[in-house]
Amino acid sequence: MSPARRTARKGPETPKPWVRENAWPRIPKRERAAMEAYCHGYMAFLSTAKTEREAFDAALAEARRTGFVDLADRARTTAPLRPGDRVLRGCQGKTLFAAVIGKRSLEEGLCIVGGHTDVPRLDAKPCPLYQDSELALFDTHYYGGIKKYQWVALPLAVHGIVVRRDGSTAPVVLGEDPRDPVFVITDLLPHLGKDQAAKTLAEGITGENLNVLVGSWPVDKRAGNRDAKEKVKANILTLLHQRYGMAEEDFASADLEFVPAGPAREVGFDRSMILGYGHDDRVCAYAALRALLDLDEPPEHTAVVLLCDKEEIGSVGATGMDSTFFENSVAEMVALEGQSGSTADLALRRCLERSCMLSADVNVLHDPNYPEVSSPNNTARMNAGVVLAKYTGSRGKSHSSEARAEFMAEVRQVFDEAGVIWQVGELGKVDAGGGGTIAMFLARYGMDVVDCGVGLLSMHAPWEVAGKLDTYMAYKAYRAFLRHARPGTAPANPG
Repeated sequence: MSPARRTARKGPETPKPWVRENAWPRIPKRERAAMEAYCHGYMAFLSTAKTEREAFDAALAEARRTGFVDLADRARTTAPLRPGDRVLRGCQGKTLFAAVIGKRSLEEGLCIVGGHTDVPRLDAKPCPLYQDSELALFDTHYYGGIKKYQWVALPLAVHGIVVRRDGSTAPVVLGEDPRDPVFVITDLLPHLGKDQAAKTLAEGITGENLNVLVGSWPVDKRAGNRDAKEKVKANILTLLHQRYGMAEEDFASADLEFVPAGPAREVGFDRSMILGYGHDDRVCAYAALRALLDLDEPPEHTAVVLLCDKEEIGSVGATGMDSTFFENSVAEMVALEGQSGSTADLALRRCLERSCMLSADVNVLHDPNYPEVSSPNNTARMNAGVVLAKYTGSRGKSHSSEARAEFMAEVRQVFDEAGVIWQVGELGKVDAGGGGTIAMFLARYGMDVVDCGVGLLSMHAPWEVAGKLDTYMAYKAYRAFLRHARPGTAPANPG
């Protein structure tokens, strides 16, 4: 039944003015403790899961702890899926699909919340280590949309893995423990920076200047490679071999990412905000995962959470949303429901088309330091609730997915009935720029999709700011949607 028909039965209501305002006074005291506990759990996750691999591993561990089993293992039992079953599927240790089976058949559609866990960063190049002027440095290639000048003179940590020639692996995390060394990209002093200061922000620091300082100590004379011409580089290689058992050629099979060093912190005298690396989009990914794990009974429709990789560079590749991983994962569930052959193919297509989704990604907040890029009535505000964005894209809504009005009304009703504080917003002024999410990759199946996430200040900076209230409301919103959304309501014959 549509929201309009429900309202009609109750009789007309007096319209109330809708004001986007700070919602702290609307949070009951009894709920503030739950909000604080949730935010501190999220901060712990954000402080340790700084790469897409680490986020995947943390999510996988939590899912298994709460009863999720791999779809492949579930298939070996030959028993059909039952309401309440918890299943998951991973892709290359970077993208996760998890579902709680609902009471209705898969063919009637899924309730999906999908976010991403990749974050702008600096990746070590395949041959990163070199020596120049008696200093050892790592050559990097930045990933995603960054302002390069923000990454200089900043303490950095390195996270990742090294896969040695024999196939064995070594995890790498250095720079997070207070006793660890950190790394840094040097900047030019202002006394000699006249020419640099005359350049634009985009030109002042180039991608090829993002070279990370990693050492200055020449190899010990007693070491076996004391005759090396580049003695500082030789010493770094010796240390890497001692710590990780790696040789220089092992860089070719390593994923090493330089990220801001240090934990997430509370912001403000009132501790009302969170400063952290990777809010975009782990603030939504964590909320989606927690919402799914906290389902305490089988939902009406199967609830699905997607935690994707590669969103920051267009959702490409095997672990991106533009791959067939999601579709294949749903097909595995359809098979476990008992469908096969052409019947299974039709059931899969019906399932995808009748599903509905929240594309769980962050949005922009009005920043009083930069009011010129805000659309006064359509830019979200700090701590005014989770942000619903009917469309994203840039300028003429290019490369966006736009939700239909009927679906917006359904989502509003789900949120209101669950006590979710929400607001609407879009990504700044029309001609100021824009951005996209994974929404369009799910919308191509014909399902209803709308963007819904936490507003941020300093998005894509090494350290971003999120409001605690907004952070908690994302969790409440996703939990309500997974429990109560009604897929399959799109008209079969529009018009």
